[in-house]
Amino acid sequence: MATLTATPPRTLPGALKHPAARKLLLLALAAAILVPLANARWTSGSWPGALTIDLTQPLTDVSDWIIDNRDSHPLFLYFFGHISNAVVLSVRAVYLTLLTIGWAGVTALGALVAWRVAGVKLALGTAAAFLACGLLGMWVPTMQTLALMVVAVLASVAVGALLGLAAGLSDRMDRVLRPVLDTMQVLPAFAYLLPVVLVFGIGVPAAVLATVVYAAPPMARLTALGLRGADQGVLEAVESLGATARQRLLTARVPLARKELLLGLNQTIMMALSMAVIASVIGAGGLGDRVYQALASVDVGAALAAGIPIVLLAVVLDRVTAAAGNGGTEHPRAGWPYALAAALAVAVAGRLLGRTDWPDSWTLNIAEPVNRAVDWMTAHLYSGVPVVGGTADWAGHFTTWVLDPVRDGLQWLPWWSVLLVVAALAWLIGTWRTALTAVLAMAAIGVLGVWEPALDTLSQVLAAVAVTLVLGFATGIAAARSDRFERLLRPVLDVFQTMPQFVYLIPVVALFGVGRAPAVAAAVVYALPAVVRITAQGLRQVDPAAMESARSLGATSGQQLRQVQLPLARPALLLALNQGVVLVLAVVIIGGLVGAGALGYDVVFGLAQGDLATGLVAGAAIVCLGLMLDRVIQPTGRRAKKGA
Repeated sequence: MATLTATPPRTLPGALKHPAARKLLLLALAAAILVPLANARWTSGSWPGALTIDLTQPLTDVSDWIIDNRDSHPLFLYFFGHISNAVVLSVRAVYLTLLTIGWAGVTALGALVAWRVAGVKLALGTAAAFLACGLLGMWVPTMQTLALMVVAVLASVAVGALLGLAAGLSDRMDRVLRPVLDTMQVLPAFAYLLPVVLVFGIGVPAAVLATVVYAAPPMARLTALGLRGADQGVLEAVESLGATARQRLLTARVPLARKELLLGLNQTIMMALSMAVIASVIGAGGLGDRVYQALASVDVGAALAAGIPIVLLAVVLDRVTAAAGNGGTEHPRAGWPYALAAALAVAVAGRLLGRTDWPDSWTLNIAEPVNRAVDWMTAHLYSGVPVVGGTADWAGHFTTWVLDPVRDGLQWLPWWSVLLVVAALAWLIGTWRTALTAVLAMAAIGVLGVWEPALDTLSQVLAAVAVTLVLGFATGIAAARSDRFERLLRPVLDVFQTMPQFVYLIPVVALFGVGRAPAVAAAVVYALPAVVRITAQGLRQVDPAAMESARSLGATSGQQLRQVQLPLARPALLLALNQGVVLVLAVVIIGGLVGAGALGYDVVFGLAQGDLATGLVAGAAIVCLGLMLDRVIQPTGRRAKKGA
C-alpha cells in the first residue's frame, strides 16, 4: 500500500520574508510600469509644466473680494468683528491693569506670586527680571508685550489642551486632527500673516490670532502624547475600581501626563514669545516692534536691548509655571491673602507717590557697547583668522561642500524619482496610507508650480536638521544622564529658545555674510533647544524598573543607553525630530530676508507686497513640504504594525 507524503509548503526566499523587502519589491514593480509611461509622456527631468495649475487669478480675486467687503459683509461684521473686538478688549484690559498697578506693583506682584509658588530664590529672580526690563528702558513695551502674551498664551493653552485631549482619547480624532496640527505648525508665520491681515487688518487681533495658530500645536501634541503614554497598569487598576471614563481621565490620565502637560505649556510660552517680533510686522507693538525697527537699521545693540526683556519674561513664566505644576511650596494657600495684600499695598503706595511710570533717569544704554563688540567681532573674525580661517570662510565651505551638492542633487533628480524616493521612505516606516499622503503632498508642490524653489528649501532644511539632530541628541543624552549638567544647561536653553528669530539673523549675517549658510545657522540655533529638551525629557521618563533590570544583569552605562533608554524613549525622540524639522523650516523661511532665497523669499515678498497669490502659494508649498517630512520621519508603532 502506497504511503502518502505531505508536500512541504512553499516558502518565500529569505530576503523577501522581511516586510520592508516585500514593500520595496511591490514599489519596484509599480515603478517599472509607471516610470516608462511618465518618461514617454513627459521627457523633462523637472516637473512638467502641463501638470501645474496657475492660482494667481483666483487668489487675486479672493483678496480683492475680502478688501471690498471687509467693512460691510455680515461675515466680517457679526463674526470676525466680534472676535476682533473680544481680543482687543482682553488685551486692553490686561494692559491697563498693568499700567494702573505701576512698575512697583507689577514687580511686587510678580515677586510675591513667585515666592508663594516656589520660594525666595525665584521671587528674587522674578523681581530682578522686571527691574532689568525697566533699567533697559523697555518698561512700557514690556507691559504691551506682556498683555498681548497673557491673552495669546491663555488662548493657545486652551485650544491646544482641548485638541490634545481629543487626540489623546480617540484614535479617530487623532487621525483627523493630525493634518490640522501639521498645517498650523508647519505653515510659516509670514505665510499666514497675510490672510490674517486681510481678514482682521493691521493691529492686535491679527497678531494674537497668528500667535495662537503658531503656539497651540505644541500644547496639543504633547497633551496627546502624555495621555496616550499613561501607564496602562494604573489605568486598568483605576477601571477595576469602578471609575467612570471621566474619573479615569481626571484621576489617572491627566496626573500621569503632568510632565508632558508642563512641557507643552513651556513650549507654548516660548513659541508665543518668539512670535512677538514677527507679530510686530502686522502692528502688535511692544518689544517686538522695537526689535523689528532695530533689525531694519541693522542695530544689533538696540535689538538685543529689546530682546533681553523677551528672554527674561520667558524665563520667569517658565520657572513659575514649572514650580506651580510641581506642587509649589508646602502650604501655598496659607499665605496667598497676605501676598496679594502686600502687592496691593505696594501698588497703592506707588500711585500715591506718583511713581507708576518707570523713571527715565533709571535706565542704562547697552546698545552702544554691544554694537562696538559686534563691530570688533566682524573686523577680527569675519576673515583672515590664522589656521582656522574666518567665519565667512566657514560659511563658504559649508555652502560649497554641503548646501550646493544637496540642492543640485535634488534638482538633478527626475521629478518622478523624487516621488519614488519619498514613497519608499514613507512606506518603509509606515503604511501605504503614509506613503500616499507623502507622495501627494510632494506632488502638490509641483502642481503649484514651485518645484525648483521647494527642492532648494528642502536642501537647506535637510542640512540644518542633520546638524541640529547631531548636536541636539548628544546634548539631550548628556543632560538626561547628569542632573548638574541639566541645571547648568536649562538657562542657556531658555535664552536660545526665547530669543526672537530675527535677532539670530543679525549676528549670523555679521559673522557669516548673506546667503543660505546664515539662514541654516540661525535655524540650527533656534531648533536646538526644543530637540534637547524633548530628548532629555524622554530619556528621563524611561521606566526605572527597566533600568534597574538592565543594571542587575550587568549592563554597562553605554549598553543601558543603547539597549534600554533609547528604544523605550522612541516616541519622545521622534517627537523631538518632528519639532526640530518644524522649527528649522520656520527659520529657513525667515532666512529669505538674508539671501536664503527659495520659498522663503516668495513668502516674504508676498507679505511685503500684499501679493496673496505669491505668498499663499509659497506658504502652501511649505505646508506640503512639512507634511511630507512629517510623514517620512514621524511614524507610530500602530502604523508600523499595520504596515507589516
